[in-house]
Amino acid sequence: MDIGIPIEIRPNEYRVGLTPQGINLLTKDGHRCYIQSGAGKGAGFDDADYVQAGGRIVYTAEEVYSRSDLVLKVGGVRRAELDLLRDEQTICAFWHLAARPHEITHALLEHNITAVAYETIQCDNGFLPVLRPPSQIAGRMIPQVAARWLQNDGGGKGILISGLPGIPPIDVCVIGAGEVGFNAAKTFVALGAQVIVLDKDLNRLQKVDQLLNGRVVTLVAYDFNIARTVAFADVLVTAAHEPGARAPILVTREMLKTMRPRSLIIDVSIDQGGCLETSRPTTHDSPVFVEEGILHYCVPNMTSVVARTTTHAYLNAAWPFIQQLANQGTQTAIDADTALQRGVLVHKGEIVNQNLAMVLKES
Repeated sequence: MDIGIPIEIRPNEYRVGLTPQGINLLTKDGHRCYIQSGAGKGAGFDDADYVQAGGRIVYTAEEVYSRSDLVLKVGGVRRAELDLLRDEQTICAFWHLAARPHEITHALLEHNITAVAYETIQCDNGFLPVLRPPSQIAGRMIPQVAARWLQNDGGGKGILISGLPGIPPIDVCVIGAGEVGFNAAKTFVALGAQVIVLDKDLNRLQKVDQLLNGRVVTLVAYDFNIARTVAFADVLVTAAHEPGARAPILVTREMLKTMRPRSLIIDVSIDQGGCLETSRPTTHDSPVFVEEGILHYCVPNMTSVVARTTTHAYLNAAWPFIQQLANQGTQTAIDADTALQRGVLVHKGEIVNQNLAMVLKES
């Protein structure tokens, strides 16, 4: 099979669709791999590394797409890449199509693209194997992001996460007790913050309580509990997620008005549209904005700035699925693996993910 890895063109995207180690494994299986020159630079991989692994360097995105049956990306295809699509290609990426312009989905349908979304590959028990590593990384990054933007020079309150003897630590509210929320809570607790975790799933709350030895307060995510905790939070983290669907709006503008000035919101669900009425995507070049006196951090690809770690982490999990697609062909691989089936959003000119279909129907 011919496999392509283009440069990621999203702003501040330093991750790459495959490592040289992955190229080496694919070429040993007899596949031809085309890597756009410079694609791995942000993650610390030179063109020479890919050549040594058996890959072939090409110099334009057009050449990558025109040669490739299988394209491996980090972020989904962007508007500027739509004209490069080749009919009946398979493209693997973190697509998040429910929160992206509908013209992207329509272009995939028109070209009979098979869009495999890493974020919706799901095992029978509900586990999301490829989404888990970047979610863990995002959760562990959140406290360091918070520390930066709570400083005076970031526009924040000028407070220290841990406090000091005689000075209380910060109050953190985490909505969503999945991988992001749990890792954020765990890291904040380790730094000395006071943490409240909210979720609608009691089993998740019980798991958080057990794993963190009762060091966090847990609440069911009813609207009145969210409103009550948002009002006193120094840092609010929103991390609610439904595979393939748009993130639910959990924090309204009216709730926001009850927060203390210069508090900080980190909306990790922004890649799925965001959990706040006031959220909008930002970039690493300009990561925060102020709305109702509250700082909003809403960077969809927040883990891209730890590109080498994230690239290795998510590809460790994605590799079995990439190998199946390459060695068996798209249709055979999908038919043989129910987890991979759940990762397919668009196939043979049809939307096959129910959550995505619902989003387009309602728009």
